[in-house]
Amino acid sequence: MTVTIVGSQLGDEGKGGIVDVFGDPVDVVARYQGGDNAGHTVVHEGDEYKLSLVPSGAVRGKIGVLGNGCVVNPATLFEELDGLRERGLDPDVRVAERAHAILPYHRVLDGIEEDVKSDEDLAAGTTGRGIGPTYEDKAGRRGVRIGDLLDPEVLRDRLEYVVPQKRALLEDVYGIDVSDLDDPDAFDVDALFERYRTFGERLAEEDMTVNCGEFLAGRLDDGEEVMFEGAQGTSIDIDHGIYPYVTSSNPTAGGAAVGTGVSPGVVGQGEVIGIVKAYLSRVGTGPLPTELGSVDGQTPPDGGRPEEADLAEYIRDEGGEYGTVTGRPRRVGWLDVPMLRHAARANGFTGLAVNHLDVLAGLDEVKVGHAYELDGEELLTMPPTTEKWGDCEAVFRSFDGWPDVDWAAVADEGYDAIPENARAYLEYLEDELDAPVYAVGVGPGREETIVVESPF
Repeated sequence: MTVTIVGSQLGDEGKGGIVDVFGDPVDVVARYQGGDNAGHTVVHEGDEYKLSLVPSGAVRGKIGVLGNGCVVNPATLFEELDGLRERGLDPDVRVAERAHAILPYHRVLDGIEEDVKSDEDLAAGTTGRGIGPTYEDKAGRRGVRIGDLLDPEVLRDRLEYVVPQKRALLEDVYGIDVSDLDDPDAFDVDALFERYRTFGERLAEEDMTVNCGEFLAGRLDDGEEVMFEGAQGTSIDIDHGIYPYVTSSNPTAGGAAVGTGVSPGVVGQGEVIGIVKAYLSRVGTGPLPTELGSVDGQTPPDGGRPEEADLAEYIRDEGGEYGTVTGRPRRVGWLDVPMLRHAARANGFTGLAVNHLDVLAGLDEVKVGHAYELDGEELLTMPPTTEKWGDCEAVFRSFDGWPDVDWAAVADEGYDAIPENARAYLEYLEDELDAPVYAVGVGPGREETIVVESPF
């Protein structure tokens, strides 16, 4: 059977940890979209592993697959694999030959384009890792696929076609001279050819590339268990999210079929687990109706609730809501239930995993944005445009808070040991999303996730 792990919000819901928790019976973990912009942390046997591209299950000895819907930076891939091997692991990772490769010029252009968009308040909070420009080239039929790296003649042809276009964009549109770049080789056909041909040779030597759909179908036919791992979250899906503040692919469950080559029926007949953070957080500009406090450079001028700055700081500190590299504070807010209803409909959740419940402990009152009010009308789900979403006022529902307890002891004892008011909060979510809670995260470690029911 299959289990698909989907972020129900804006990303950073703790998907990697849930892949780890439910991963014991799994034989293969396949990522179906995104690239090395999808940071996830797995704690295994007391050791913490921070990954951005390698599927989470690789830490636990599962076969990892990067599907055709992914964009792959070979340098990042091999850096992560080598790092895991240095720590005594033996990761088995396969890469779809139909997946597209991120090249250095994608990263350069990503940073330039995000700077331009920020002047117009359209910045999506990109990581600058070339994800969007790579997907643009994929749609524009000028991309370089992983399979192309295996054939030097094809690789040379692809680069000779696309690199002059990228160089012209850099120089003629953005007015930047290649020689002024930190990495001028990013726009040099010969240098790129030699580097990526070498990546292709290593992929071939280590027998890492696969015809993804055929590979996964064979595993399923053999009775193996397959988990599909999405990156980011539903509300930054390119089709179903808060456009233009979105990623460039489909994190929703439908993307699992398109991004791996299995049929929609295969995904639909399995379990689809929606991962929910017990509050809301995000990086980047754009509306956020339930936002608490505000963050300079991210919260719109008329957004947020500056009077709730202390509460926002408390949640941010308790949840560690700061950029891993930059240390910048993330925007935080109460749980947005219309956003979750939208995600439940778009994905067809059969179960939920609620993380970071412990972060809200100790508050006298916990709120959720139960609905929106727009032009005098109550809305229970997100409107179709981001502009209308930005005009929505959150309608809040309050819950009595729960104490800060020994969460490790609670995790040992199980679901019934969760404080009563916190269980009422979880049961409310089950009712609103018409899906049972399968797991509750009350800390970062695998042993701090309470498994109520296994999807397997």
